[in-house]
Amino acid sequence: MTRIIPRSLLKTLLLWSALLPPALADKLEMLPGEYKDDTWQSEAERTAEQSLRQAIEQLETSQGAYGAGLSEQMLSLGLSLQQQQRHLEAVAAFKRGVHLARINSGLYCPDQIPLLEGEVKSHIALGQYAEADELQQYLYRVQLRSMEAGEARADALVQQANWQFNAHQLRLGWQGPGRLSNMWDLYRQAFTDILAVEGNASPKLLPPLYGMLRTQYLVQEYRAANVHSGNSPGAEVIGEEINRFYSDRRQNYSRGKAIVEAIYEVQRINHGAHSVEALDAMVQMGDWALWNGQHEESMASYRELLTELASADAAQVAPERYFAEPTPLPHLQGLRPLPQAVSAEQGNILVEFGVDSRGRVRDLERLDENEDSDAAASRLLRVLRDTRFRPRFEANEPQDTVGLVRAYDIKP
Repeated sequence: MTRIIPRSLLKTLLLWSALLPPALADKLEMLPGEYKDDTWQSEAERTAEQSLRQAIEQLETSQGAYGAGLSEQMLSLGLSLQQQQRHLEAVAAFKRGVHLARINSGLYCPDQIPLLEGEVKSHIALGQYAEADELQQYLYRVQLRSMEAGEARADALVQQANWQFNAHQLRLGWQGPGRLSNMWDLYRQAFTDILAVEGNASPKLLPPLYGMLRTQYLVQEYRAANVHSGNSPGAEVIGEEINRFYSDRRQNYSRGKAIVEAIYEVQRINHGAHSVEALDAMVQMGDWALWNGQHEESMASYRELLTELASADAAQVAPERYFAEPTPLPHLQGLRPLPQAVSAEQGNILVEFGVDSRGRVRDLERLDENEDSDAAASRLLRVLRDTRFRPRFEANEPQDTVGLVRAYDIKP
């Protein structure tokens, strides 16, 4: 059966999750808007698959249906099927391999980790995100129980936190604050593991630090508006979870500020105070303050950056990198509020607006008359009105900007 998966959902996952193979990213660019679970099999692939299946049959004959060597062969078969995009068959192979590994080595044995990772990848390719989410939770428990603190466990923690980020963005499962709290804890644990082994100047600290910063943005904007209450099952637990979340969020601004400062220090130590990496971290200090409504503090940070840019040592980086035009916030990989603007010829929605010196959108107006895009345009206009922008600067002062025209290609 042919399975068609929306490209937009897969691209969202690809943005941050380390779970998806590079080949899948390539196929998203090659295929005309769809992903299909059927493919032509080459002679070499057919021969390799036959050899694997024969090896499995021989092991079953000599060792029985639960032979110790079968899980490794099921991993090889699953990976082979996965490379051919035969993901339904791959899931079955990985699933059996996991079952065999548990029988032979225990419920949380590390042998099943690559099998679980493979199964998650194929579920994602099939668009079975709920199944992938459930498996990812189990994979995390296996990794945590089978790994000692260190770089390998930190990588697993970051991978799991990235998954939580993707699941939140895709609105998988319960969208309460617990997922955000888990995300924060996972990145923090990864940071702690790397810090203990590598020290406080290691560039390996940057992935969990940036993950923690993204989480702080999500935590700050979270609103528990659609939470079921009353006598519904689990309502009391959910209520306690939300109360803890809001109590903990009181520290959110200071936490985010400390994270950006830590990012700056790592970049400064490794690249120098006048490097692009360090300067990029400096602008994040102002962005975090502005996004949180700390206007004076944000302006002080931006002016400090402009002073740094004017120095001889930083002359290779122009102020236009940061302040040539208003920039929507957050300005972080994987967490930008607006879609990518396109040319007027490519877009189906055309808008005009201004941004004042405090970063607020003014005089927003839709210019196109494409009725087919009315619903998408309404959503875009709502997001634009609520988006805070880093303002344009001239002579070290923030400026009002008028007449910004932007086109977007948003499918109805």
